[in-house]
Amino acid sequence: MEQHQDVRRVLIVDDDDSALQTLRHIMTDAGFEVDTAETGEQALQKLREEEYGVVLTDQRMPGISGIELLRMTKELHPATEVVMMTAFATIELAVESMKEGAYDFVTKPLRKPLVLRSVSRAMEKYDLSTENLRLRARLRNLEGAPLIIGNSPAMRKVMEVVTQVAASSATVLIQGESGTGKELIAKTLHYLGPRASKPFVAINCAAIPETLLESELFGHERGAFTGAITRREGRFKQADHGTLFLDEVAEMSPMLQAKLLRVLQEGAFERLGGNQTIRVDVRLISSTNKDLLEEVRAGRVREDLYYRLKVITIRIPPLRDRRDDIPLLTQHFIEKYAAKNKKPIQGISRDAMSMLMDHDWPGNVRELEHTIEHAVVLSKGDMITADDLPELIEKEKNFRRYLTIQLGTPLDQIEQKVLEETLRMTRGNKKLAAELLGIATRTIYRKLENKDKETIESLTDGSTHGEGHAKD
Repeated sequence: MEQHQDVRRVLIVDDDDSALQTLRHIMTDAGFEVDTAETGEQALQKLREEEYGVVLTDQRMPGISGIELLRMTKELHPATEVVMMTAFATIELAVESMKEGAYDFVTKPLRKPLVLRSVSRAMEKYDLSTENLRLRARLRNLEGAPLIIGNSPAMRKVMEVVTQVAASSATVLIQGESGTGKELIAKTLHYLGPRASKPFVAINCAAIPETLLESELFGHERGAFTGAITRREGRFKQADHGTLFLDEVAEMSPMLQAKLLRVLQEGAFERLGGNQTIRVDVRLISSTNKDLLEEVRAGRVREDLYYRLKVITIRIPPLRDRRDDIPLLTQHFIEKYAAKNKKPIQGISRDAMSMLMDHDWPGNVRELEHTIEHAVVLSKGDMITADDLPELIEKEKNFRRYLTIQLGTPLDQIEQKVLEETLRMTRGNKKLAAELLGIATRTIYRKLENKDKETIESLTDGSTHGEGHAKD
């Protein structure tokens, strides 16, 4: 049953009636529509009949436990977020909750601001998830439209911007490392906009020699150069009334940058070797894996062109910053290459998935795709195992399990190093890091006080995890 985004429905599950009624009042006063259940069985029945944005459940209950209810909720409604409540917080519970997909866990006795903040943020995540599902449904109904795989907070933010700007005619600059899927985002912008029925034309500016790129973009007249035996229409003309995607636009020469600027300003150009002015109506989307502002400062990109290209900027996060998407992407690529190679592979073992989750993916999604293709081809069973993965990933996994510290290192430096590596392992979750280390969360904040901002962001992936987010 599909839930409308404006309906903010919360299911509260607790066998303590007093706590149940208190939470009902808190959530109702905050504007949520609330249902309650005193047992996991009652909650499960309600979940079979309705979809809720958030389930707020106690961990210890007679019959179905909170963890079991979490699993069943995710099976029935994958987008529904679950916040666990417990008076018996342990590291094992935190880790198990995260593995099963809990958004957060809060400890009893509950503090109203913390539980309200947790549920509100979980509801925001649910709203974005359901909006992305509707977006993907629209894309599936459009012939030729791409499939965007990812439900991490970073990718949901990207898709939110894509949804907002798709209907406009503004030029868009997509920035991101190689292999992050910049062309997929460009295609999504095209197919969600009013030009969806018109051509989407792409060209990689880095893959074509400078002497040929001008002809590829603007076309040429017969006799314009040796070998030009007929007139040829360029990509701009081919994309008329549609979208032109210039991949790696920073590789364009200064002369071509000037011609591109004219097209953006006037919607007009001449073919190479011709003098007839051709007018086109093209939406331009460009991409680069470089810092375009640095290219401007270095004199390699025109400043006026830079501001024309970046009316809207979309930054695609590297895969290491959206690790929550790795299982989804992995399953997608398994299905793709199992079908292509006619192999009966259904999934991937836990050990192998753990290795994928630990890898830093310098080649991003493209590297993951090649890795899974490699594993599918080599796999001898119906599951990909650790032995099927490339040797580099296996070596890295073994290396990352341990922290090597030289004998004689001062204790304060050892302590700081362990803290930093634990924060990296928990991806900035300070509460979980504190519990793993057996210290108070405030101790971590105190030890980070003298760190510069850049260092802190490197430890936390630039995130600002609060006190208790198992998954942000």
